[in-house]
Amino acid sequence: MAKYLVTGGSGFFGGILKQRLLDGGAEVVNVDLVPDSARHASLTSIQGDIRDEESMRRLFAAYKFEAVFHIAAMLAHGKMDDKLLWTSNVDGTGVIAQCATEAGVKKLVFTSTNCLWASNLGHPVREDDPPAPAELYGESKLAAERLLEPFADRLDVVIVRCPTIIDSGRLGLLAILFEFIRDNKTVWVVGSGGNRYQFIYAGDLADACTQSLGFSGSATFHVGSDNVPTLRECYEAVIRAARSRSKVRSLPKAPALAAMRAAHVLRISPLGPYHYRMIAEDFAFDTSRIKSALGWRPTVTNGEMLAAAYQYYADNREEINARTNVSAHSRAAEMGVLRLLKWIS
Repeated sequence: MAKYLVTGGSGFFGGILKQRLLDGGAEVVNVDLVPDSARHASLTSIQGDIRDEESMRRLFAAYKFEAVFHIAAMLAHGKMDDKLLWTSNVDGTGVIAQCATEAGVKKLVFTSTNCLWASNLGHPVREDDPPAPAELYGESKLAAERLLEPFADRLDVVIVRCPTIIDSGRLGLLAILFEFIRDNKTVWVVGSGGNRYQFIYAGDLADACTQSLGFSGSATFHVGSDNVPTLRECYEAVIRAARSRSKVRSLPKAPALAAMRAAHVLRISPLGPYHYRMIAEDFAFDTSRIKSALGWRPTVTNGEMLAAAYQYYADNREEINARTNVSAHSRAAEMGVLRLLKWIS
């Protein structure tokens, strides 16, 4: 029986990947700051901190892992402490890589992000395009990637960079959009809404991670959906699926972006620099490398995955609003000043 470590396996995507591995007959150890609600005969869940070198060394000594899926990351949502985010995302990555190397683990699969960029490059972003993050989360993930580079001579490191992960159960900032739609409020786009922003279905990302086990050597791969519609088309598809009376309307781009920047400075908005830089821009990854190297293909469109995520929200709204001590993507983000926008919509 294959044995894998999943860091962050109590979170939204970590939980999906964890279950995928269990369903495939593997034994899985999950380590996460957040308690794990999952139960399985082949699952061991440890509530712990990946920054704690001694406890991580004991963990690696106790199990003979074939590979590590390093999913754990702190997000820059809400009132996140900057030092906690940086040390978790960067120092924690270093601890996991060092312990894996010392224990003779052969492969580490690391999920990174499109937040390494915060501008429209004018073409699908390739793996060799120079990163240029605009906020702390993107900077921390880039630092983690660079920290992994020296380990590549002792450990196969596969970095899978992904855009926003969507599936049934994905909440966070999406819950704000879903609340507008559920309550038949106007859904606002900045500018025309004609920009195309790529997502990734969680199941397709799980495929990319598990298929990476069969790749020999170290590599960086980009994943994302195909045939990306405009943001307006995407929202309209969810509204139709929800049978909502919401309409998609436009906010003038320059004043809207200025207001978003000001709200961020005043700490009254859940939207950060990445969001207000990219909310009216095109962004998509070039996924040709992983398709060629691993035969990977996305299976779900932006509209389909958003509709599934909305239905989960609508079916579980009361329970979602009562959640505590869960990961940022598994609870609704605080609306802040966007509550006022909802009131006038």
